[in-house]
Parts: sequence; C-alpha cells; structure tokens
Amino acid sequence: MSEFAISKDGTRIGYDQYGEGPAVILVGGAMQFRGFDPNTVEMAKLLAAKGFTVLNYDRRGRGESAEALSFSLKDNIDDLATLIDIAGGKAALFGSSSGGSISLAAAAAGLPVTKLALWETPLSDELGTGGAEFFAGLQEKIASGDKAATIEYYMKDMPPEWLAGAKNSPGWPTMLELGPSLSADAESLAWTQSAPRAQLWSGITQPTLAIVGEQTIPIMPKAADSIVANIPSARKATIPGANHGWEPGVMADALAEFLAE
Repeated sequence: MSEFAISKDGTRIGYDQYGEGPAVILVGGAMQFRGFDPNTVEMAKLLAAKGFTVLNYDRRGRGESAEALSFSLKDNIDDLATLIDIAGGKAALFGSSSGGSISLAAAAAGLPVTKLALWETPLSDELGTGGAEFFAGLQEKIASGDKAATIEYYMKDMPPEWLAGAKNSPGWPTMLELGPSLSADAESLAWTQSAPRAQLWSGITQPTLAIVGEQTIPIMPKAADSIVANIPSARKATIPGANHGWEPGVMADALAEFLAE
C-alpha cells in the first residue's frame, strides 16, 4: 500500500518503501512512475531483499503524485529532500535516464546524498546550447495544451522507432498525461550545460557510478565519460542492457554491489 509524503510546497508525493538497511531512493526518468514501470518496481523489491531500504516514488505530476501546481527542477529537488528526511536523513540516489540529471542537481545542491548511481543519463555536449533551447521549446508545447505534440517534441531526438513504438502501445494515453512533469527533465538536462561541468559538479564528492548498457545509442557512453571526467569520485560501469533498458535482477545486482562498497 502506498505511503505519502508532503513536499515543501504542499504537494503530496506517493511512494513505496521496501526492506531495511542503508537507504536508496529511485529517481525515475521521463516516462517513469510506479504504475507505469513494473521493471523498476520489481528491481526495487529485489534490491531491498539484498539489505537496503528502497524508496520508489512517483515524481510530481505522475501517478499518485499527480496533483501539483508546478514542475520545476527545484520542486523535484525539494521532493527529494523530503523523501531523504523520511529515509532517515541521508540516502543514495539511483537516477534513471533524465532522473540521473535530477539526481546530479540534487547532490550539487547539497542534499545529504551518500552515493549516486546514474543509468544512461542523456547528457549532450558540455556548454552546448541545445539543452536550453530544448527546454524552452518544451515549455512552449506544454503551454499550448497539445498533449500529443508535447510528447512528440520531447522524443524528437530519440530513435524514431521509440516514438513509433510508444504511439502503438497501450501506454500512449498514459504518456500523454505526463507532459507538464517533463519540464523538470528538460530543465535538469539544460542545467548540465549551464557552466563548465567540473565547476557545476564541484560539490559532488560522493562515490558516483555512471552505468551504461552493453548495447546503447552513442550519446550514452559519451555522457558517462563526461560524468567520470568531471566528478573525481566517479567511475563507469557497463551491464547487460539494450535500447535504454535493463533486466531487474541485473540492475539490482549492480546497485547492491556498488552501494555495499
């Protein structure tokens, strides 16, 4: 049964908590929340069985956290601060895809994060302007109220078969409702280009693992290399995975090994 936390602005955040041990919070990416992402739910339970307290939550604007007035990166960091308090005052973060850039921003903001595990965070070139332009364009689409155009815009730089598959899936109507919450994903990615990364991430001293799949698109290994180059405590790992996805048992094993170090 879901539990609920109240964030700084009064937004109710739904989450599940599993297991006992050092805390880790799962930060979903662009289209992820508990009711739409059974892989992460299964992984959370497997990871908890390995001796961890695992919090899997619905980011604001999604699932049981759907009712929110704003969807900024700061809002998402505030939500994480609330969940870390619930977890005992400190926690590791596992950021999936753009959840990784949100996790980086949370650690850089000084939240009591013990470790960072980042799965295929899609960072573009350091100091590029594409992130800011993409964020501005997404905000325009969200403001227009055209739900399909918003999701199409967000996915425009992904492999075209990903969008085609989404449109032909039973989950497309659910995805159409996620548009406003994608603002934080785009803002966090733009933030990673807003200053030299060594400067931007200078406060991140936690052990950091940048994870990529064995079969992936070119941006992902390059992004992981940028994380390792600019965070002295970071290293890269490759696990079985393809098309930006992983098997729950494989990811639980990789995370448990890193978190136990």
